[in-house]
Amino acid sequence: MEPGKLTEDRRRAEVELQPPRFSLEPARAPRGMQQVNTLWKLFLFLLIAGEFGPSFLSKLATSVLGRESWPLPPAFVLIVEVGSFGIVLGLTAVLALAEDRPFGDYGLPFKEAFCGNFWVGFLLGLAEASVLVGAILIFGGYSFGTFALQGSGIVRWGFVHLLLFVFVGLYEEFLFRGYAQVSLTTLAGFWPAAILLSIGFGLVHLANRGENWVGAMSVALVGLLFAFTLKRSGNLWYAVGLHAGFDWGESFLYSVPNSGEMLNGHLSYAVLHGPRWLTGGSIGPEGSVFCFVTMGLQFLVAAWLFPAKKAQSVAQNEPAQNSTPQN
Repeated sequence: MEPGKLTEDRRRAEVELQPPRFSLEPARAPRGMQQVNTLWKLFLFLLIAGEFGPSFLSKLATSVLGRESWPLPPAFVLIVEVGSFGIVLGLTAVLALAEDRPFGDYGLPFKEAFCGNFWVGFLLGLAEASVLVGAILIFGGYSFGTFALQGSGIVRWGFVHLLLFVFVGLYEEFLFRGYAQVSLTTLAGFWPAAILLSIGFGLVHLANRGENWVGAMSVALVGLLFAFTLKRSGNLWYAVGLHAGFDWGESFLYSVPNSGEMLNGHLSYAVLHGPRWLTGGSIGPEGSVFCFVTMGLQFLVAAWLFPAKKAQSVAQNEPAQNSTPQN
């Protein structure tokens, strides 16, 4: 075959193999548009899971149990917290499908549910509540009082409070440090996202009856602690256990206000007395100066339990210099 003929045939074949100049595949949105999409989804997620859902569930609980009273009935809180966690769980599952990501990337991998990290966190949360109340007791600010429960009532109400605070931990951790944390991390990085969400975590607690700005600041700082354990451990199960253990110890075992709220069915008629800097006043021990000390100790414990070199995949959600977040 002549060389010229061969060259012409090759050129014709290459033209036939070229892809069409249009595609049925949607064009990738510019980076700015992707950021807007991410913020829009995050806004809707927080609006539904953090405002509309709990508001509807509160009305539902009121219609079922009657007018909301204080101290709060555990059944009322349980309805709201279980339902709210269900809403967050469902929304996150839908968004995981939409963004083509494994559900476990958002902090609660099912394969690690209620395994070692959860129970270690629970025991350390209970230990923190014990050290905190113990410090207040040493300085004369806490009295256990007489027992409010007897016999089987202790076991029954203890379990009800345990179940309740497990769902409190699941809902609040997954709301503030699940999809929201991952979504903001793709835009700004892990720690800017964690700081912003922890501030929001503190602010929403101002809606509690006895809460104030000192308590909100304490809650924001504990939010950073939970974010730190997320980054070091790779998921939220340790934080959920820590959250549940502290709340259960404070509310049921030591029978004191938790972020300004009291629940029926606590163990004793405990009393906090003394200056506000010591007892936290209406906030409870979370407003005490000693709470900031125990939180510092928890940071050290978490750093020891989860060394930085063993930190897992959460950091991988941070945006690389040349990466583009998903729609």
